[in-house]
Amino acid sequence: MKRRLLLTFLAVPLAAGAAAQGGDDWPQFRRDAALTGIAAAPLGDELELKWSAPLGFSVESSPAIAGGFVYATSLPGVLVKLSLEDGAEAWRYRPGAGEAEAGEFEEDRFGESSPAVAGGTVYVGDLLGVLHAVDADSGEPRWRFPTGAEIKSSPVVAGDLVLIGSYDEHFYGVDRTTGKARWSLQTEGPVHATPGRHDGLAWVTGCDAVLRGVRITDGTEMLRFDSGAYTAASPAIADGTLYYGTFNNEVLAVDVGAGELRWRYEHPARHFPYYASAALTAELVIAAGRDKLVHALDRRTGEARWTFRARARFDASPAVAGNRVYAGNADGRLYVLDLATGEKLSEFHAGAAIMGSPALANGRIVFGTQDGTLFALGPASE
Repeated sequence: MKRRLLLTFLAVPLAAGAAAQGGDDWPQFRRDAALTGIAAAPLGDELELKWSAPLGFSVESSPAIAGGFVYATSLPGVLVKLSLEDGAEAWRYRPGAGEAEAGEFEEDRFGESSPAVAGGTVYVGDLLGVLHAVDADSGEPRWRFPTGAEIKSSPVVAGDLVLIGSYDEHFYGVDRTTGKARWSLQTEGPVHATPGRHDGLAWVTGCDAVLRGVRITDGTEMLRFDSGAYTAASPAIADGTLYYGTFNNEVLAVDVGAGELRWRYEHPARHFPYYASAALTAELVIAAGRDKLVHALDRRTGEARWTFRARARFDASPAVAGNRVYAGNADGRLYVLDLATGEKLSEFHAGAAIMGSPALANGRIVFGTQDGTLFALGPASE
């Protein structure tokens, strides 16, 4: 079935590849504005554990790495800043601490929403529906923006706005200075995914099966595309095409210039949803699914180049550094795969399910597990 745009399309050129990102940081979910999941530099052939930090509760989100520090969340309500070098804790932010003393503290605050760091501020959403802005140096709150339901979308900074989706069926543009909504766009279902952005538009998939192009300045919906299924994965962007998986067991490539589906991929035998977001290299779409497989697809044709099978489902989005793919699995292992062939080169046993995506920067790969441990791996010492 050929899917089509349902509104008049505004032709906008997209990034030719991974969006430029200053330095070697990983400051937001999937690192860059195009959500490519590509690190700035390789990590090396052999990795070893550099440090681990017990955060006490399950780590469901992807850490951010900026300025030599790691920013990570855990249940039920902890945002921490740690040294990337040795894991030493700089501060710990607990938004419910005051309420706890009064007997009003609600647990399960931070879930899948990953921190974003920009301009000396850390932004992150929680499961009570609040978007937090926290001073990156001190850990003190700057403002809080409440929505009507839980936030699993990760915040994205675009100029003087923070873009965030909520399960209250709205997509918001929040003023970075005041913490007030500049605009909101109502959808027909929860907004789970993180928006990619380029050339003045935010591109966001939805649980209402709609891909939207939203003008960042005022929240006007410029296009919509019928994805055909519930979509939790965020779109990766390159060369006028958006790539993302759906709960209809497909990976889609949507050509926004032509206003139509470019290709769709479905494994011939294993039919399971895609929850994780794809990584995007110059030639490949790397999609990890609940079918226990990592799929490497040709960006031009959608044909499978290789697949790798793990022991359990992939909910964590894969990342790429150099010629290596890094994929965390619910079986508690971080798999290191050869980008060209899919051959397993090594695996790290974390001891508990890895549900949040890894962050890679400055010679480290950082990820958390459901037992509440944050791990940092780096090149093996000679």
